[in-house]
This record gives sequence, structure tokens and C-alpha cells, in this order.
Amino acid sequence: MAAACLVLRRSLRAGQLLGGRAAWPVAPQANMSFSSLSRGRRLALSTIGVIAAGGAGLVFALHNSVKATELELHAPSYPWSHGGFLSSLDHASVRRGYEVYKQVCAACHSMDYIAFRNLVGVSHTEAEAKALAEEFEILDGPDDNGEMFTRPGKLSDHFPKPYPNPEAARASNNGALPPDLSYIANARHGGEDYIFSLLTGYCEPPAGVTMREGLYFNPYFLGQAIAMAPPIYDEVLEYSDGRCHYLCCIILESCT
Repeated sequence: MAAACLVLRRSLRAGQLLGGRAAWPVAPQANMSFSSLSRGRRLALSTIGVIAAGGAGLVFALHNSVKATELELHAPSYPWSHGGFLSSLDHASVRRGYEVYKQVCAACHSMDYIAFRNLVGVSHTEAEAKALAEEFEILDGPDDNGEMFTRPGKLSDHFPKPYPNPEAARASNNGALPPDLSYIANARHGGEDYIFSLLTGYCEPPAGVTMREGLYFNPYFLGQAIAMAPPIYDEVLEYSDGRCHYLCCIILESCT
């Protein structure tokens, strides 16, 4: 009883020093340290820690071993002439890029969001763009009789599709759907770097890697197995301006 009164007086005195509010005593909390545990408990906790650390190390090692078997490469960075803050595209290069698309890529890939009028003042004159459009027969209509008809293309028409529907495209390409190329550089991580690396990256598969029929090994493609055969090779086309028509030159133009 005397001890309790002593504690109460000390608490009240402390409360006066703290502005008149009494600070009631609080039971001391248990301060348990590792050294205060029994030998058996210390041994058990140490064992659990070793097992946890070993398990984490095993998971990390297995994760790295799985990644080591993946052969996908990341495209290096190339010094594109149009990559600077104040740089712009070379219009002659853009024109050659269109010729690559027309003579090589258009057999399988669409450019749904590009119209012939988009070429005017960029890669072709208005007369040249009109002539390019008129090379195609465009399905139009219906006419006054409700019939569909074909007509020569005009500037407002978009580039014709190589296939009438996605099913036909897949059937002609081993089940793979060729992507639209309108904004392909923006749609792929790495942009032009990825496209250039992919088109120049075809090679023989390494030892132990077997490719399914109709697929081609390319370390830059996700999964390394691509359904598209190497589309570009030396002298696959000739530019209208007589420019170099070897593989790397052609691919360089197609990336711009």
C-alpha cells in the first residue's frame, strides 16, 4: 500500500512538471532479445533462417538458369539520322522505303491507316501519288442499282489490303497473322532498332534447337521462332533512283 502511494505521488509530481496533466504509470513492456531466449529456441530460429535463406537462393538460381536458356536478344541502339531532337526524315529515303513496301512487304502486310494522299509532299508529288493510286482497282459502291463496282484508285483511298480478311491472312501464313505496318515502329519496343535487328537477324538455330516446319529462327523475335521467312535479300528489288540494293541498304530504307 505504501509503495502504491509512493508511485501515485511521483506520477502526480511528474504531471505537474508536464503542465498539470498526470502521467499514469504504464506497465513496462517485455523486451525480449535473441540472447535472452533459451538455447533450444535460438537453435530453432537459426535453423529456420538458414532454410529461408537457402530457399531464396535456390529460387534465384533457378530463375537465372531459366533465363540463361532464353536466346532472345535485345536490339542494339543505332544512330538514326532522324533520331535527333531537331532532325527530320530524309524524304528520298522515305520514298525508297515505300518502294520496299510496295515490292516486298505489301504481298503479306497491310497499311490500313495510310492513304495515297499521305505520300504527297513527303515522298512523291501529287501527280506521282495519283499515278500510284490508279494502278489499283478499288471495290466501291453500291451504285444506283445497288451493285458494287471497281474503279481506279484515287488519292483518298487507303493502301489496298493483301487479304480480304484475317482468316485468309492466317491461312496463307502458317496460322500467323501478319501485323499491319502503318505504325509498326511505334508499336514495337525498340522501334526502328528492333525492326532493323529483326530483319537482319535471321540465322541458323544453335545446336540443340529444333525448329518446327514453317518457322524460322530469329533471336530478336519473342520466342525465337518466327513464321515470316526472310523477306529481304540482296538485289530483291531495284530502286527507281538506282540506289544501293543490297540487303542492309534495303532494310535501312524500310526502317525509315
